[in-house]
Amino acid sequence: MSQPVTDEFTPPVIDAGVPADANALRGHHFKRLLGLQKTWWLIGVPAVVIGGFVASAAGVVVGLIVALAIVAVGVGVVFALADSKAADDFFDVYATNRGLELGGKTRLGAATPLLRKGDDQYAKRTLSGEIAPGCAGLLAIYTYEEQSTDSNGNRQTSYHEYTLGMTDVPECVADLPELYCQKRSGLRSLEKFEDVFRRSKRRVTLESQALGDRYEIFVRKDQDDVWLRRLFSPSFIVWLTEAAPDKFAFELVAGTLVAYVPKHKEDAAALDAIATATGAVAQRLREKSSEPTPR
Repeated sequence: MSQPVTDEFTPPVIDAGVPADANALRGHHFKRLLGLQKTWWLIGVPAVVIGGFVASAAGVVVGLIVALAIVAVGVGVVFALADSKAADDFFDVYATNRGLELGGKTRLGAATPLLRKGDDQYAKRTLSGEIAPGCAGLLAIYTYEEQSTDSNGNRQTSYHEYTLGMTDVPECVADLPELYCQKRSGLRSLEKFEDVFRRSKRRVTLESQALGDRYEIFVRKDQDDVWLRRLFSPSFIVWLTEAAPDKFAFELVAGTLVAYVPKHKEDAAALDAIATATGAVAQRLREKSSEPTPR
């Protein structure tokens, strides 16, 4: 006789203990760089030379304005370098404290719709390893680009930024080959019209007003509804609606789970939140996949 299975859902927990964000050391690096003699040689020499040349041609006042503008630009470049160095230091420390491997710019493949959007897709940084207890995968500072041409024929690039967690959950492929839990957008009055044009997916409505207000859920048309309703237990729904990160969403395709929030998150709390949320969804999928199918 099989043991009874509880539907209580408890998300994994990640300990704190990392610098707050990517800006934490920016002031330190800015002061350090401004304190270097080399910095002022690189800023001051062009300012004096160009400012003096302009002064001889257009007057002292104009030359002084040009020199000050060059100094301002130089200080701005130093600030940008300090900002970049602070971000590098933050991610180095975060990766070390979390036991993760820090990676640079890379591509993540095309396993789910988010990873296929746009004309170009890449992760600016990745953090690979056990991102949450029992959950091996990666965190990524992710961007996809869309190219367009304006009325004057000028090329424009739109950048769509996300922070995402990615892990494999092969256990659930047989029971749940596809699942899309998206942040709700658009008018509900248009849903039925939009659904007419969905060829391979269908909308799922569950008995939770809070869940319906926050998410739109889609599965493959041949998905078993009984299994799906067991997945979305009351405790899992409460977690999704009350504890998941703001604007959280996830997609599952052929055992690859991608959980994400908009914008690049470069602070420890936000990275921990998306890591925990990715682990929580993966844990729930594994729990239900390991249960015997009711007869």
